[in-house]
Amino acid sequence: MRLIERYIFRRAAGAFLLTLVALAGVVWVTQALRQMNIITAKGAALLVFLEITALALPFLIIVIAPFALIIAAVQTLNAFNAESELVVLNASGASRFVVLKPLMVMAAIIAVAMFVLTTWVSPMALRQLREELTKVNVDLVANIVQPGRFIDIENGLTFHIRNRSGDGSLAGLFVEDRRDPDTAFTYIAERAAIVQMFGKTLLVMRDGVIQRRTPKDGNLSLVDFESYAFDLSGLTPTTTPPVFRPSERPTVELWAGATAPAEADAAAIRNAGRFRSELHDRLSQPLLPLAFAVIAFLALGDARTTRQGRGLAVVTTIVVVALLRGTHFAASSAAATSSAAVAVLYAVPLGTMVVGLWLTATDREPSLPAPIARGLDAASDAVAWVARRLGDRLGLGNGGEAA
Repeated sequence: MRLIERYIFRRAAGAFLLTLVALAGVVWVTQALRQMNIITAKGAALLVFLEITALALPFLIIVIAPFALIIAAVQTLNAFNAESELVVLNASGASRFVVLKPLMVMAAIIAVAMFVLTTWVSPMALRQLREELTKVNVDLVANIVQPGRFIDIENGLTFHIRNRSGDGSLAGLFVEDRRDPDTAFTYIAERAAIVQMFGKTLLVMRDGVIQRRTPKDGNLSLVDFESYAFDLSGLTPTTTPPVFRPSERPTVELWAGATAPAEADAAAIRNAGRFRSELHDRLSQPLLPLAFAVIAFLALGDARTTRQGRGLAVVTTIVVVALLRGTHFAASSAAATSSAAVAVLYAVPLGTMVVGLWLTATDREPSLPAPIARGLDAASDAVAWVARRLGDRLGLGNGGEAA
C-alpha cells in the first residue's frame, strides 16, 4: 500500500481495536453477570467463574467484530472529512479506491480472523464451556456445600460450613450423620477439603472432633482427631456425557451431518437441518465485514462540504447495516428448512460487495429514490427549524449572546 493508504489503514485499524475492546468488555460484563449464580448459588471458585465466562468470548467477538468495523469506518471517514483530508484527495485526482482499499484490507484481515474463530476457536470454546458447566452442575462442592446453610443431602445427613476459600477448601465444617438408627455421628472440623483419591470422593477433615451417640441408652463419646476422611462416593451425583449442540460441534462434524446425515450420530440425524444452518452460518459470517466496509465507504467515502450534512449518511449506513445483518440472521434461521435461505446467506453480503465495487469503479454515488430523499430533506429542515427556535428561546441566537 502507498503511504496515504497505510495512513488510512492505521487510523481505521486503531479505531477498530479500541471499539472492539470496548464492546467486548461491555458484552463480557453482561454475560459475566448472567453467570454470577455460579459463584453465588453454586459456590464455584472464582477462577472457575472467570474461565467459564472467558470461554464465551470467541463467540461474542464473532458477533460484535462486524459492528466494531462499521463504527471504526464511520468514525475514521468522518474524521478525514472534518480535517479536509478527503477534500485534498479528491482535489489531487486520487482514485476512490485509495480510500476504499485500506478499508477492504482491514475488513479482509477481520474476515480471516472471523473464519478461524467461527470454524475452529469458537466451537472448541463453546464445547469446553458446556463441559465446564456440566462439571459445575454435578460438582459436590458447588451444589451441596454452601456457606451459611444447613443442607440435607439425604435423609439423616446434614452439612453446614462457615466459609469456603477461593481454592475450594472449607472452614467451620459441621456434618451430622443420622442414617444409622442405632448410632448417630456428628463431625465438627476447623478445616476440610473434598478430594478425589483411590477412585473415591473423600471429605478430608482436619483439627476436629467426632461425637458418637447411641439413641437407645443416650451414651455419648467424643474423639478428637487431626485428620479424618469421610467417604462421599455414594453421594456424588452422576451424569451422562452432554449432548453437544450444533454450535458446540467441530466444523467437520457439521459438514458430515449436513452432507451425509445417515453416517453421522443420532443427534446429527435428528437435527440435519440445524447442522446445515450452523455450518453455512459459520462459513458466511466472515463475509459480513467486507460488505460492511463497502457500505461505509459508499455512504461516507466522498468529501462533503459543511452544507452537506453527513448525519443523514451516517443514519443511512446504520439502517442498511442493520437490514443486512437482520436479513443474514433470518436466512440463517430459515436455512434449517430451506435451501433457498442457504443461498441468501452468501448472496446478500456478496451482492452488496459486487454492487458497491461496481459503483466505486464507475464513479457513481448511490442515491435514494426522489420521494424518500425529499421526505428526509423535509425532516432535516424541520429538525433544523426546531433547533433554531429552541436556540432563540434559550438566548443562544445572535452569535451566542443573550437575546
